[in-house]
Amino acid sequence: MFLSRRGWLWTHLAGGTITIVLGPLQFLSRWPRVYPRLHRWAGRVYLLGMLIAATGATGLIATSPAPMEIRTAFAATQLAWLSTALIALVAIYRGQVTVHRRWMSRHYLVTLSPISFRMLLPASIAIGLVPAPTLIATLLLLSWALPLLLIDGVFRSLELVRKPALAEARGAGNAAAI
Repeated sequence: MFLSRRGWLWTHLAGGTITIVLGPLQFLSRWPRVYPRLHRWAGRVYLLGMLIAATGATGLIATSPAPMEIRTAFAATQLAWLSTALIALVAIYRGQVTVHRRWMSRHYLVTLSPISFRMLLPASIAIGLVPAPTLIATLLLLSWALPLLLIDGVFRSLELVRKPALAEARGAGNAAAI
């Protein structure tokens, strides 16, 4: 299936490996705050890896013999991947660090969607669903759309918790000043 398109496949896998490996280093450590220049350079390499992977994905989608609904779902995944990265990049150039962090969190969830898809498909088959093109396309979309909905719920919940706490802290500060 991929023999005639292995150049696109290797391009996609090489770039994707860079993003999957560098992502946790950007999120799960203190070094971005301690070494901001290193964080910026790692971020640039991460985005370069994403662009390399996206180039490979474009080639794979364009040359795929898969039904149109599957290719459309892959293209939607790629669009989500590129757009979340672009929004995060614009945010950091504007100095909006919190917005950047949230969009990079979303972006990394989309980065992990192939892994999610590869867990959802066997689980669906195990419960008796037939791996028809419609199911595959639906699972491809769910592999990134559902995590994005969940993380947006988490972000909104955090805002609801923080706003009253901030208002209370400001009120206590004003009361102490009187």
